[in-house]
Amino acid sequence: MTFRTVAAAIGIALVLLYAVGSSLWVNTGDDWYSNLTKPSWQPPSYLFGLIWPYNFVVIGIASVLVAQRASKITTSIYLSFFALSVAAALTWAFQFYRPHNFLASAIALTAAALLTIPMTYIVATISVPMAIAFAPYQIWVGIAASLSWGYWHLARLS
Repeated sequence: MTFRTVAAAIGIALVLLYAVGSSLWVNTGDDWYSNLTKPSWQPPSYLFGLIWPYNFVVIGIASVLVAQRASKITTSIYLSFFALSVAAALTWAFQFYRPHNFLASAIALTAAALLTIPMTYIVATISVPMAIAFAPYQIWVGIAASLSWGYWHLARLS
């Protein structure tokens, strides 16, 4: 197996880990979540169901493109940032929905958002159209981080 094949497989595996891992912890259908006071800038619920499948597909395609077109070092850097961002995002999901630790979840999601910045840059060096397709993910994670801080702030007020 070539480096590019292994790197692409790692990228796809990270997307699957991200999708499956977050689905195990994220639960918006129970009473706890529905009774939360939500930040005023929270998007409508249906938008989450639309954006996440798009994001996962785009991240997967971007990972394969990086593996195919970038140098080994750039690909390794991209996958490292991606793995760290997945770990941070899964930490957010766990902290937010399980022990309901809003501060830890906000910090984790902020880290995930920051880690996607170099990912976006690397994708942009490979393909501008792919970077444009990747931009909603970067924006969405930033919005999610701000929402997480909003939840933390609202919890402190109650």
